[in-house]
Amino acid sequence: MALLLVFGPPAVGKMTVGRALAAAGGYRLFHNHATIEPLIEVFDYGTPPFMRLLDEFRRRVLEEAAAADTDLVFTYTWALDVPEDTEAVRGYLLPYVDTGRRIALVELSADLDTRLARNRTPYRLAEKKSKRDVDWSDDNVRDLDRYQLNTDRPSPADALIAAHPHLRVDNTDRSPEDVAAQVLGWLDGE
Repeated sequence: MALLLVFGPPAVGKMTVGRALAAAGGYRLFHNHATIEPLIEVFDYGTPPFMRLLDEFRRRVLEEAAAADTDLVFTYTWALDVPEDTEAVRGYLLPYVDTGRRIALVELSADLDTRLARNRTPYRLAEKKSKRDVDWSDDNVRDLDRYQLNTDRPSPADALIAAHPHLRVDNTDRSPEDVAAQVLGWLDGE
């Protein structure tokens, strides 16, 4: 394996499952907030300099990881119905594509009530300082549901997803370790 993109809605468990995959599968974890948290200290979220640097930092980390032959789990909240977001993901995958390394996609899904409960876990709040205003964060989880964050209907992302092995996992009632074991078993069979 080379790059494992774990995507799904906010608070679905991408980082937690990513950590379990890293521990069990020998990957390094590059979770979405590894770039968000330091930037939010300097720039307001969503401002032009924040967005430019966020994209650049992600691309550079992925480029260097691919060049260093690093097996990586990268987590991302992908708005499947936004063509620009799919193009950003295509760009994030490109360093691994260019080096001929394997890429697989793991999609996590869980209902909104489960995600709102997970949004307030001590582990999440410790790792993601920007989520500590839990009322704001709960509203953000709800608000981002206006986008298509799972493959439950056709989207502009379908062609990119179809180009790589893809596994969808409902992790509503499952431990991160159980999901990681399923993903690693699936990858062994690919």
